[in-house]
Amino acid sequence: MRYIHSAQELSIPDKVSVHIKTRIITVRLYYNTVLRSRTNLPGAKVTGPRGKLTKNLGHLAVAFTQPKKDVISIEMHHGARKSIAALRTVRSIINNMITGVTKGFKYKMRYVYAHFPINVNIDKNSETELYEVEIRNFIGEKIVRRVVMQSGVTVEASKNVKDQLEVTGNDLERVSQSAADIQQICRVKNKDIRKFLDGLYVSERGNITDEV
Repeated sequence: MRYIHSAQELSIPDKVSVHIKTRIITVRLYYNTVLRSRTNLPGAKVTGPRGKLTKNLGHLAVAFTQPKKDVISIEMHHGARKSIAALRTVRSIINNMITGVTKGFKYKMRYVYAHFPINVNIDKNSETELYEVEIRNFIGEKIVRRVVMQSGVTVEASKNVKDQLEVTGNDLERVSQSAADIQQICRVKNKDIRKFLDGLYVSERGNITDEV
């Protein structure tokens, strides 16, 4: 079964400008305006108080229109049921980008250990400008575990809480992936994971600023 026309709408806040290139021609990018472009790789660019985010959505066969000044409509014609599901996905992606450039994203991670205290060192690579996390003494092992954060992601130790990391950034995918990389590198192997619960785990997800 195919649906003749399906659409999802998304409102744009006042302080955010969204520019979207589709498959026909781009003349100029105006504030809060959607124009058409003659390119085969459409993408979304969102600008707000915290900076700019860009996302390539060229693999999704959706069309963008602007029924009102501050509203974007994501449409699909003659789409199957699984294809229609991409509309909500695109809407969520752009909405997360808007949240990222206005409030940002913050993941808090706690150290969990029973006997051997986990030592974490944070350093910024001068060449790549990326943060690197070194984890030592995990369940008493001598091996040093190193995790490189994604581009645009900042990590630091909490000032008021002991044994806690704060992973922050504007891009939700990169922030969550960086937190997942830290958690997965501390998996316990060849032991009963019901008993050995050591590791670094995400304890809280939120925004850097409540309101802009």
